[in-house]
Amino acid sequence: MNPPLRIALSGASGRMGQALQALLRGDRRFSLAHAVVTPGSEHDGVPVNRELAASLCFTHDWSTAPALDVVVDFSSPSGLQAALEFCEARGVALLSGTTGLDEALSQRLEAAQARIPLLRAANFSLGVAVLTRLLRQAAAALPGWDLEIVEAHHGRKEDAPSGTALALGEAAAAARGTSLPAQAVYAREGRPGARRAGSIGFAVVRGGDIVGEHQALLLGVGERVELGHRATDRSIFARGALEAAQWLAGRAAGGYDLDAMLAERAGA
Repeated sequence: MNPPLRIALSGASGRMGQALQALLRGDRRFSLAHAVVTPGSEHDGVPVNRELAASLCFTHDWSTAPALDVVVDFSSPSGLQAALEFCEARGVALLSGTTGLDEALSQRLEAAQARIPLLRAANFSLGVAVLTRLLRQAAAALPGWDLEIVEAHHGRKEDAPSGTALALGEAAAAARGTSLPAQAVYAREGRPGARRAGSIGFAVVRGGDIVGEHQALLLGVGERVELGHRATDRSIFARGALEAAQWLAGRAAGGYDLDAMLAERAGA
């Protein structure tokens, strides 16, 4: 049996960080070796669960990190930048689900792919990754069909449409040889007129405790194709991130995504 992968969590005290810790307690593929929090965090210096990592404390300091195989980042743009600097300096694989990046940091991540293996995703649900793959194929196969994307989340979510819905739209637009900014329609009210050919419409539902639901409707004449995904447990995102982290560790430098992992598993 291979030794466990030495993993660091960036954003270790956040919602995703806690979900990752919960899964790591029962996952012998990994050994938590470093747990990074924001400078000034109330968790800084506090021991991590001893069942998970004996004598390990949360820290804001990357300089104290031991040898690592992979860093999993769900933090903030500034937290991701610190993790990226560490990974580039040490040649460590980096997986990140942090969003809200400015153009400068996005360009830095692009450049880093020449030096380290790097995987980014807005959503680490493996089911959503499969949905994206299927939608890409369907959108290309049915170029003249109307496309609508409907998403639903809990009432506390602040952004709309969701990042996942936008990523689905981008995948479909690219499959049709266009771009989402050129085709997206985010709101309809009053008398917007007939639907513009080739447009990609979005509809948003907010309420209750919905974890996340996404549906892509391809609408033809006399028929339609419905592709959808429902999340009922937030742990799916952490579970998918760990699957991807194991797959990423030890790979050659380059930019990767969940679709590449799925394609390899399928032998495609």
